[in-house]
This record gives sequence, C-alpha cells and structure tokens, in this order.
Amino acid sequence: MQEDKEKSSLRRLLLQKRDTISADYISIASKQIQKNLKKIEVYRVAKKIAGYYSIGSEVKTGSIIQEILADGKTVALPRVVEDEIVFCEVRSFDELEKGEFGIMEPKLSCPITNNFDIILVPAIAMTKEGQRLGYGMGYYDRFLANTTATTIALTYSKLLVKSIPRSKHDITIQWIVTEDDVINTS
Repeated sequence: MQEDKEKSSLRRLLLQKRDTISADYISIASKQIQKNLKKIEVYRVAKKIAGYYSIGSEVKTGSIIQEILADGKTVALPRVVEDEIVFCEVRSFDELEKGEFGIMEPKLSCPITNNFDIILVPAIAMTKEGQRLGYGMGYYDRFLANTTATTIALTYSKLLVKSIPRSKHDITIQWIVTEDDVINTS
C-alpha cells in the first residue's frame, strides 16, 4: 500500500513537471523523438505497430502515426473496453473519436487486431532500466503481460528519473526514446 502512495505522489509531481514544459519545446522535442525512433532497427522494419494518440503534454504522436500510415504499415490504436484496452486498426484520423477519458480512440467500426511487431507505450516518466510510470490504471501493464512485441516508450529527457517504485505487475519497457537519446534497456 505504501508503494501505491509513493507512486501516486511521484505521478502527481512528474505530471506537474511535464505540464510546465512549453508548447514550443514539446513540438521541437516530439519531432526529434520521431527522428530518434527511426534509429531503432526493429522499429524501422516493423510491419504492424500499436501506437497511441497523445494527449496534453505527452510526446506528440500524430506525426508518428501519419508516418506509419504513409509507409504502408499497419497501425492500431487503443480503445478502452470494460476494464481492458484493445487495439484497433486505423487507416486515417477520420476513424477516431473522443473516448471515455477524452482521448482520441478508434471508432467501434475499426477491427480489433493483435500480434504486433512494436508497441509504442505512453509514459509519464521512465528509468533508464525500463521501469515505467504510467497513469495508474494498469491498462498497459495488463496488455503487455500477454505480448511478445517489442516495447518502446516515448518520453522527454527531463522525465528520465533514477527510480520508480515497482509493483509486481509492472512490465519493463525494452526501449526508451527521448529527444536526446535512444536507450536499449536490455
């Protein structure tokens, strides 16, 4: 229980820190993160990628999603169904609608898909060892526990931290991409 309180406190602190990042910096850093993402060979050769549509001060993923689509690859985005996330294939941003948490997600008409080469994972903060601080709902950890896809978290350098309290259900992320670095955690 103490671990949960520590995580919640750290989550609030780091979200506040992230929310103070200027829109200009977010735009510049997101473009550099997109460039750095392409330095990972397994990402470059991937045919089927699960991503996410960014919100607020997150690393902007719209251009990444557009690039995946333009390259003729399959992209799937998450949709919350009951207490889980499923990934649905999308072919354009026209197939998105505002979901339960105000996040753009695939419409019900988009087909659910699995067996990804890559999963881009949202993160509030990361350690260089691949420990991720998410939003606290456990959606991604539950999903990632049942996949063999390569995982990549996108975050800002200033949100790489020394440690994050670990829970038994936390899944280690294999790659971290920031505006300054590409980190292989294995």
